[in-house]
Amino acid sequence: MAKSSFTREERGQLLRFVREVIESDLVGAELPSPPPLPRLAEPGACFVTLKEGGDLRGCIGNIEAFEPLGENLIRNAINASQSDPRFPPLDLEELPGTTIELSILTPATAIASPEEFRVGEDGIILRAAGRGAVFLPQVAPEQHWDRETTLRYLSRKAGLPENAWQWPQAELFTFQAEVFGEEED
Repeated sequence: MAKSSFTREERGQLLRFVREVIESDLVGAELPSPPPLPRLAEPGACFVTLKEGGDLRGCIGNIEAFEPLGENLIRNAINASQSDPRFPPLDLEELPGTTIELSILTPATAIASPEEFRVGEDGIILRAAGRGAVFLPQVAPEQHWDRETTLRYLSRKAGLPENAWQWPQAELFTFQAEVFGEEED
């Protein structure tokens, strides 16, 4: 995982900000502005993960930076709470029991071989046959997967056969993420 670029205090600010964004969206209030941290004005990509009782409740993000990180946090906070197709929209009564985890991503880099993928350190992206899938760096260790198991599940997530990661035309990319959540505080 990526070296920390936010202090403990800044991490707390970002987690409170994302919670405020979700709450404001749920009650139809004006969305808050990002905290005045220089990094939030720079292009950045993130994932916002919501958990309820330790179980996944929503996770949406972007792999590539296309807007300031502060705006990307807002976009993905709302999408994780309202638009993850795996879950019904979060409601206001659920919010207090929901924990937030943020993953701030580094740019992805193509790798020449699956052996370059470091389980527990790298996120992994697969692109093949017009399809793609991604796992954040924390997914494989949380699931107790080794490299090959991770790549098999990644292929399945992309809607491809389990061995798609081995296809000659398959492209693999890795990235790192600074991951932090409310459960740490």
